[in-house]
Amino acid sequence: MADEKGKQPREKRDKRDKREPRGDRREREEKEELDERVIDIARVAKVIKGGRRFAFRTVVVVGDTKGRVGLGVGKARAVPDAIRKSSERAKRSMQTVKLSGTTIPHPVVARYGGAKVLLRPAAPGTGVIAGGGVRAVLEAAGVRDILTKSQGSNNLLNVAMATLAALEMLRSPEELAAMRGKEIDDVRPFWERHRKVNTND
Repeated sequence: MADEKGKQPREKRDKRDKREPRGDRREREEKEELDERVIDIARVAKVIKGGRRFAFRTVVVVGDTKGRVGLGVGKARAVPDAIRKSSERAKRSMQTVKLSGTTIPHPVVARYGGAKVLLRPAAPGTGVIAGGGVRAVLEAAGVRDILTKSQGSNNLLNVAMATLAALEMLRSPEELAAMRGKEIDDVRPFWERHRKVNTND
């Protein structure tokens, strides 16, 4: 009897262990919902005693298309391993950015290295007027209407990092109004102000 009693807790533990993968399922579902994009794959070389050791560097952007986005860089001897590394780093570095509907609250300019990126809000229906790394970062973050201009270096990694830095600089209309000492309507995009005027009329 003592042996049977001793076995019962183990069986229960085993059943609990079998039930635990529910959390793993949720994680898998969350991973499936994320928008993952490979921006750049480049071959890099490291000079060692015997010559050069070649590897691949990949840049991956991950976002939930709802205001959270992250960027990761990974290096490995094989491309799949480099993509996996950069994807994991991007998921760990995901940050929330301030959006205003399908666009951004206000214009912003950011630099990273030799790259300079200008982002401007656009009216609904405009679409994402951007290319390369800028488009990938914005769409992963959930921006659907925006005007952009990439100035300076066209290095994909630097451009993507500059875009991410610009998104991090964004402030909500409430924060802008408090900083400038104005009403919220004065700092909102003009098409949102126009709508409010029409509804009041």
